[in-house]
Amino acid sequence: MKNLIQIKGDASFRKFFRKKNNKYSSILVFAKKEKFKNLLVYDAINKILNKNKILAPSLYSENYNKNYIEIQDFGNETILKKLNKSNANQMIYFKKIIVLLNKMQLIKSRKIKNFKNKNYIIPKYDKKILIEEANLFCEWYAKKHLSKKKINKFSKEFKKIINKLSSKLKLKKSFFVHRDFHVSNLMLVNNQIGLIDSQDALIGNRAYDLASLIDDVRYKTSKSFKKKIFDFYVKKQKKLNIKNFKNDFEILSILRNLKIIGIFTRLAIRDGKKNYLRLIPYTWKLIDLRINENAIFHDLKDLLIQNFKKKLNEN
Repeated sequence: MKNLIQIKGDASFRKFFRKKNNKYSSILVFAKKEKFKNLLVYDAINKILNKNKILAPSLYSENYNKNYIEIQDFGNETILKKLNKSNANQMIYFKKIIVLLNKMQLIKSRKIKNFKNKNYIIPKYDKKILIEEANLFCEWYAKKHLSKKKINKFSKEFKKIINKLSSKLKLKKSFFVHRDFHVSNLMLVNNQIGLIDSQDALIGNRAYDLASLIDDVRYKTSKSFKKKIFDFYVKKQKKLNIKNFKNDFEILSILRNLKIIGIFTRLAIRDGKKNYLRLIPYTWKLIDLRINENAIFHDLKDLLIQNFKKKLNEN
């Protein structure tokens, strides 16, 4: 294909190319692996978002047999890039993001036709998936850093604790969850915020995307700022049990960041994407921040300190 410029990819198996002509530019998304999710599901979720007045890339064309779709080009201006500018007003951007999150959580659509004219129904984000994701920490990070003798014992205890923590979630699993809702996946498009990378969306706990946004491993914020954003979100809710919500927020933040440490290790070992390893120390800091806020994390904290002493604060 002519006029294609490869652009920076992400942590998935996809490849992205910008296509330019006289009228407009577009993005070609190529995916041989996990093709159904990365092409068909991605477009289906984008359709649901756009149907609900949330800006997501529209489909221009598709060639599923040749492993690609052509979608709207949102440009290069992520909210992360904006925030990294010295004069950026953090609070203004985050307030706009919370407004977007609230709007997204009002989505009632669960079903839509994909470009193959078949119904796609958004699956539930159930306990089984949550546990499988957290176990990536064991499968990749712990396996790399612990001896064979230690790993079996650690793995058994870790799975037991994660299962227990997942059972302590209080809120209903009835909300649209993007699952990768952070400032790198939010784009500034003609003064609106557009949402990308939505192919993993599920129906689950409303605290998940807020945890993903506030405890973002790619963008460092202070503890006081994190609290401001949390409080701003809570104030925007009409009916919310704050105690239960905070409980779920903390559990999901820890489970998500354990998963992320596992994924980043896998990307380095399996895919040779070693640049993700530099994000792991801050991910540990985020786990450390939340693990000290609630007594329910006592067993997990003890286990992690016993095996990864230098990563967590013992106080």
